Amino acid sequence: MRSNAASAARALTIAGSDSGGGAGIQADLKTFTSLGVFGMSAITSVTAQNTVAVTGIVALPADFVAEQIDDVATDIGVDAAKTGMLANREIVEAVADAVERNEITKLVVDPVMIAKTGDALLFESARDALVRRILPLALVVTPNIPEAEVLSGKRIVDPGDVAEAARIIHGLGPRYVLMKGGHLPADDAVDYLYDGVRTRIYSAPRILSRNTHGTGCTYSAAIAAYLALGYALDEAVDHAKRYLTEAIRHGFDLGKGHGPLNHFWAQMED
Repeated sequence: MRSNAASAARALTIAGSDSGGGAGIQADLKTFTSLGVFGMSAITSVTAQNTVAVTGIVALPADFVAEQIDDVATDIGVDAAKTGMLANREIVEAVADAVERNEITKLVVDPVMIAKTGDALLFESARDALVRRILPLALVVTPNIPEAEVLSGKRIVDPGDVAEAARIIHGLGPRYVLMKGGHLPADDAVDYLYDGVRTRIYSAPRILSRNTHGTGCTYSAAIAAYLALGYALDEAVDHAKRYLTEAIRHGFDLGKGHGPLNHFWAQMED
């Protein structure tokens, strides 16, 4: 709880570092800053990557990841947080313990498993821990279609499959499931927010661009930022969806693969 009107909304990203600057904590902190939120980070791992490939991953010690979370939570405070790349089982367990210990309730879980380049970012042995420890702590989990297929064990090819997978994933413990439908063939990019009873649909024009590196990180970070600012979840998703769409529309044509989004598109238009 902020003590006065001059204090800043505070958001924490618990994720990996992207040396290319397009995803991970770099994308998260850019998003927080663009949306007027004070950003903090607990780095879980360091990657060597660019727009083409992830060439190396070094996971940090799990207790050190937890120490980062504890230090910022007990001093600065956390209005909302998001998780991204958690890498291995030990880190997943340590993050879950720290989230519980510091009573972080507005938690956005981006179940990062595979990079845009196709490289694995979550060891298979960590998936069970993610489901068992992290999902029950989530206010909302934000899987894309491939991630939702892993979490639900169900093939997803149409909106009916999306609804069934959302019900399965909701049964794993999160209060809300945001199914990102960008991988499904359609004229629009349609996402589905399921609360266990009702589904709210968010639609935006599909932007044909190769510069989409960091979309999942940016979307979940924007949701966390709006939650930190005091928005209800459905409003946070709505605002985050609009922000993401324009960040893709104004993306940078950098590198030989998937270029990054433009997180500061609004400021650059002023």
